[in-house]
Amino acid sequence: MTRLLLILLILHLSLSTSSSQQVRRVRNGIILVDTGRTMRAIEPFKGSFENGSAYARIVNKYKQTFPDVNVYCMVIPNAVALYCPDTAKTWTQSERPAIRHILSSLSADVKPVDILDTLLAHVEEPIYSRTDHHWAPLGAHYAARHFAEVAAVPFTDLSEYEPHVIHDYVGSMWTFSRDRAVKEAPEDFVYYVPRTDFSATRITYKKVSQRVGRKKRRHTVSWLTASEPETFSFFRDYEDGSSAAYCTFMGGDTNTTSVVTQTKNNRRLLILKDSYGNALPSNLFSSFEEIHVIDCRYFLQNIVEFVKAHAITDILFANNLIHASAAKTTEAYERYLTQKSTTRHAIQ
Repeated sequence: MTRLLLILLILHLSLSTSSSQQVRRVRNGIILVDTGRTMRAIEPFKGSFENGSAYARIVNKYKQTFPDVNVYCMVIPNAVALYCPDTAKTWTQSERPAIRHILSSLSADVKPVDILDTLLAHVEEPIYSRTDHHWAPLGAHYAARHFAEVAAVPFTDLSEYEPHVIHDYVGSMWTFSRDRAVKEAPEDFVYYVPRTDFSATRITYKKVSQRVGRKKRRHTVSWLTASEPETFSFFRDYEDGSSAAYCTFMGGDTNTTSVVTQTKNNRRLLILKDSYGNALPSNLFSSFEEIHVIDCRYFLQNIVEFVKAHAITDILFANNLIHASAAKTTEAYERYLTQKSTTRHAIQ
């Protein structure tokens, strides 16, 4: 019996050592979990409660500014909140306390959309990309369903969507980490197109830079320019192997997008988001009459005027925790309330 226990102990230690060797930290603090085709790259969280409090305050300020509009706050977890192994816990801050801190700092008339446990219930499904820092469209679908329940609007089951697959996808984590394990573990990028009619328009933003001044005083000035509104296809097709697959939604971040759906319920949604939020709107085409999408980095209009012009009834803040914990995100939302509408704006 003693010999058997010794053998089992040695086997256990061997397996533990093997497992620990599959978790390592690489360039930019990226955490790599497992090896081979099931490798997962995870971005660590380094935010502060102080910045989270500031984010909650700006959400509350929007409710004060728009007292007759439903305001919601969805703080989207990053992959580290769901997939970080115990052996790497010291390489990142915990996301659950940070998310709960923001949600608990909201005023009573702001509606929290706490999706962490919703996503954890599906953690064995491909709800986050393994090779990219974003969640996967499936994760966004479950989050959108949770939001629809909070907002008391209809929601269409995933079985009513048409799935599209981009094979051999390797996303941003290859660029961030430069570790070959990421490049050698491609995945399928699966997104879902509603089987319903809708029309989409966009204003596209472009960053322009120019060198000015003479000799030692020469320096670079940059500004954003805004296009005229144009109709476009909400979904962009990418070939297998494209690293830009996540940009299938609206073509990426540099747009203000407006969608008119076939739903008739007098509910018009404004989504304030970072790139995680790009995957949300198409899940809600059966939930709202109109959906407008503004990025926290690209918007040159006055948002008070925008809300009035589009008769917005619902505002959803949908930022991932890393962005919600960044001062620039809060500063941008603050600026949107007071800036003058323009087609050109200087940036630093």
